[in-house]
Amino acid sequence: MGEHTPSPDKRGSSGLVKLLGVALGAFAFTFALVPLYRIACEKVFGVRLEQGPAEASAKAHDAKADRWVTVQFDGGVNSKLPWAFNPEQATMRVRPGVQYEALYFARNDGDRAIVGNAVPSVAPARASAYFSKTECFCFTAQELQPGESRDMPVRFIVDPDLPDNIHTLTLSYTFFKNESQTDALGAS
Repeated sequence: MGEHTPSPDKRGSSGLVKLLGVALGAFAFTFALVPLYRIACEKVFGVRLEQGPAEASAKAHDAKADRWVTVQFDGGVNSKLPWAFNPEQATMRVRPGVQYEALYFARNDGDRAIVGNAVPSVAPARASAYFSKTECFCFTAQELQPGESRDMPVRFIVDPDLPDNIHTLTLSYTFFKNESQTDALGAS
């Protein structure tokens, strides 16, 4: 009769202690993951994870905040489109990272309603990746009634990462007659 079995109360409290120990261990491990992750990323992979900007990038940002770029505006129409179309200003001096608005003027000189589509381009071509239109008449087809004229806004941002050797951008639009939609207007 030398064998002693623990009572059900002792087995339950022993299991509870083990469960609490596992829970505390899991919490400590989870808490330690953040510094371990940071050490692994920074020391092993060379990726910086600091919350604020690095001193060097802060200086670069300050230098870019003083930068100005000239945007030139151009506009024209395809020979099949009897519209007048041109920018309302030839140039604009802009600060990269700030949103601006420019206006283009369009007038239907034809004798019937016409739908047109504007096709934009940015020069130099390598700068087009740094020029973002946030709102533009080129996003949708434009319908003008005979003799109707309209100011058409374009809102844009020049990316602060625009290469330093680019000082001037040209935003150009060409309007084309949308044959399928214009023909549909005449049929109705």
